[in-house]
Amino acid sequence: MYDDMTVRDGRLHDLALVYVLHTLRSMALDSDADWAFPALVVARLLLAFAPLPEALKHDQQLSSPLTSYSRLREGIYLFQHGIDPYSGGSFRHSPLLLSQFSTVLPLSSYTSPVLWTAADAVAAWALVRIWRFRTGAKKTSRDSQIAALFLLNPYIFLPSLALSTSSFENMLCLLAIMFACRGRVSASLFALACLVQLSLPAVLLLAPVVLLNITRPVSRLALPRPFDAQWKRTIPLLVEFLIYMVLLTFASTLVCGNWLWVEKTWGASLTLPDLTPNPGLWWYFFTEMFDHFRPFFLMVFSVHLLIYIAPICIKFQHDFLYAAFLLLGVLALFKPYPTLSDPGLFLSTFSIFPEIYPYLRHPIVTALIHLHASLLLPLFNNLWLRQGTGNANFYYASTLVFGMGNGAALLDAIWAGLRIAIGELKEGYEVAQE
Repeated sequence: MYDDMTVRDGRLHDLALVYVLHTLRSMALDSDADWAFPALVVARLLLAFAPLPEALKHDQQLSSPLTSYSRLREGIYLFQHGIDPYSGGSFRHSPLLLSQFSTVLPLSSYTSPVLWTAADAVAAWALVRIWRFRTGAKKTSRDSQIAALFLLNPYIFLPSLALSTSSFENMLCLLAIMFACRGRVSASLFALACLVQLSLPAVLLLAPVVLLNITRPVSRLALPRPFDAQWKRTIPLLVEFLIYMVLLTFASTLVCGNWLWVEKTWGASLTLPDLTPNPGLWWYFFTEMFDHFRPFFLMVFSVHLLIYIAPICIKFQHDFLYAAFLLLGVLALFKPYPTLSDPGLFLSTFSIFPEIYPYLRHPIVTALIHLHASLLLPLFNNLWLRQGTGNANFYYASTLVFGMGNGAALLDAIWAGLRIAIGELKEGYEVAQE
């Protein structure tokens, strides 16, 4: 029996490697035989197969209850043995992942690193394509730099090494934006619908992605102008998105055989049933919350995410790609169950907006805050949960510093996006914010 399992895993390993090599060959051809990108992916793949501490898969900074690999494997095991994984309180992944990884893409010690590396490779490729659509060029000298900044970002590859499903969320997010930049409406909306199925807070991106489909992704930050497309064109797109959502919801219900998955997956982002510590701002607040006030503040925190959509889309109606970028920053800061990959995606997308670099207000301070937080988070996490010499206040203090770094990056991006329209200042003049 064990010999058969070894042979089967070996075959899956060979098939997965063939798939990745074919994908890399296609991407290399697409980038005019530039082998920097495939070399980065191969390096990531080798790192994924390196012997790493098993603790990475259980680190709450790299994976949340909604993206944990160990919980995903547990749910797949229950599902394959005829037990509803949503009948308990630990499995909170989308039925789409449950169906895919239990049938089409079985997980093993060989296939999992390949699948997660492939997801990051596709995400990096999509980010490069977004940059090309923004510049209107088929190839630029910055392509390899943009791919490297994504694939070598520790906030991105550490959750990937921990096999957090946030890697697939990043991939779907960048694919939805890339297809919108390309004008592929159906592909863009379908990718966004899949993303919302995996992570409900991603619905914040619906407005900028829909509007990006009917505009162009080129940079207009320096020359802002009113939105000149017809609003009526968004109605068919919204209807198409709803159709995809209904079909995917129906498919998820067929997989599970009931509607219990809605409460366990989407409901988790609204009711916060699992207060496992994470790099976000919600968990400690609701740990200390009296039950009497919990429903009110859950409503406030959830609605608070929605209030950013209209102001950002209206203020940056001349550049909806930049509006989507800012909403990624909002998600990284205020998401209910974040991991390091959420701010990692936001920081990596900075690379496709080089025109704002001269207008960033406090880039050094922001970078130092992130560096400080990246040292405090694992240190205080270890002191509290492993050494037992600290308490929850230690770790929450480090998450506040991390949140301050994310907030500073978001404010810097907003300031630079507005400041660039003013251009160079004459001597004796200054920009004042009222």
